[in-house]
Amino acid sequence: MIIITGATGQLGRGVVERLLARVPADRIGVSVRDVSRAEDLAQRGARVRQGDFADPASLAYAFEGASQVLVVSGPADARPHRTAIEAARAAGAGRIVYTSHMGANPASPFLPMPSHAETEQDLRACGVAFTALRNGFYATTALHFVRQALETGTLAAPEDGPVSWTAHADLAEAAAVALTEEGRLDGITPPLTGSESLDLADVAAIASDLTGREITRVTVPDDEWVAGMVSRGVPEQQARFLLGMFEAGRQGEFAEVGPALGDLLGRKPTALRDVLANR
Repeated sequence: MIIITGATGQLGRGVVERLLARVPADRIGVSVRDVSRAEDLAQRGARVRQGDFADPASLAYAFEGASQVLVVSGPADARPHRTAIEAARAAGAGRIVYTSHMGANPASPFLPMPSHAETEQDLRACGVAFTALRNGFYATTALHFVRQALETGTLAAPEDGPVSWTAHADLAEAAAVALTEEGRLDGITPPLTGSESLDLADVAAIASDLTGREITRVTVPDDEWVAGMVSRGVPEQQARFLLGMFEAGRQGEFAEVGPALGDLLGRKPTALRDVLANR
């Protein structure tokens, strides 16, 4: 029994779909906070149970009989991940797979990265075989910037750095490989990234070419950007949190490009241009 947490989210749902093409449905279980959103998976033969990282008892039920558990990472806090790891171990899982990040780093200014690094330490100490998938930065973030820029003609954001944008679909396939092909991915993986590293000026240029509308990259000073976010109703704490992404990017934390994802997929990873073209 392979258990997938967060199976109604974009990545978790993608993993389940790819597992359904690889293994019998009755070997797949999903742990979700709202079972009504996974009714279609139950109809296709998967086991659907309510599970919440904030409720260890619910995880004991959701993880019952697990041979492997995929812990799809959540907020920038290692504690819920630790709860899920402990529940998977208690359920007797022989392997725990975790969706980490290429930028996992205890010193990163972007708060999810220290959380990923802490969770990787928890996996090392848990006493169960594990795989930490060091996923590339989701290309959907670039898509978000483009959608905003199409409204104004400018992609206005703080100074950034190159990012190896990576498609959810490719990362879902990599997770399915980790769960079904023993020995392909053990321990902490190399970065699972797209094949090119692009900054927001590159993103604006690609979007301009695809849409035929000129989109100009405008660099906004950090404090001015935060103030603008607050003026639009974003809590300052959240704005500062998001600023950390740009601070980490310009330190090069998301710039690395590696061959590991393409090797797993047996093809070149999906280019950012293709993600934006299919927006």
